[in-house]
Amino acid sequence: MKFVIGAGGRLGQALTALYREDNVVVVDRQCYRDWWQDGSQAAISRYFEQWSGVDSTIFIAAGILDPKISGEDHLRVNFLLPKHLIEGTAQAGMRVVTFGTVMEKLIANQNPYIHSKAMLGQYVAERADRLAHLRVHTLYGIGQPSPFMFLGQICQALRQQTPFEMSPGNQLREYHHIEDEVRAIATLVEQRSSGVIDLSHGQPVRLKDLATHVFRSFDAESLLRIGALPDPGDENYQTFFERPKSLQNIRFRETLPSVVDYLKACSLGWEVA
Repeated sequence: MKFVIGAGGRLGQALTALYREDNVVVVDRQCYRDWWQDGSQAAISRYFEQWSGVDSTIFIAAGILDPKISGEDHLRVNFLLPKHLIEGTAQAGMRVVTFGTVMEKLIANQNPYIHSKAMLGQYVAERADRLAHLRVHTLYGIGQPSPFMFLGQICQALRQQTPFEMSPGNQLREYHHIEDEVRAIATLVEQRSSGVIDLSHGQPVRLKDLATHVFRSFDAESLLRIGALPDPGDENYQTFFERPKSLQNIRFRETLPSVVDYLKACSLGWEVA
């Protein structure tokens, strides 16, 4: 049995689609919206008690990503909600999979999003082996890119034909297509992996190379302004992540052409060169 908390988001949608042939329970948002509150563990336990003893996995895909949203909201959704779910399902022995970001261990000056995920990762690391905290990289491939993300800002510049100003772009990023990601997640679940795991494919790109490829593919290089903004001080410029041995057989798409294909599908309405 699989349960998905946060099925409306990209990751939740992809997990639900992946397991559609199995017994999947999509937990309604109205049901879990208050589970971040103190004392909610009892209500959580009552909700899941009918599946007690059943081999089950709960995916907590609900989360807030935008660092401009208040730290209190990040704490509620990204930390307290999964914490209470873990505590409320402990007696039933259910496996719980939470999601974080690889930036948890790279960025010292953490924004509210990274800070809340780092708290969750630390909490999982100190608990039982029925838990897995998967630290993911940048996901793409379902719906429109978020406007506060790098691809969302590129998409807006292409649509509006306005200059795209960025830093020198030496930051390293792994981009993972969401369909590849959920296959990797399913593999880790099947292997009953536990603890804190970096879900990496080991093929990062520098942001300047990604931007150059995208704008060139749309014949819009004249819009790109690499170096117009200063380099962020606290970033990943050197760390390369290794792919876990358990994921060696997972095929991850090549980043540059796959990202262009994704942006084409985001209703830009242009033919790629």
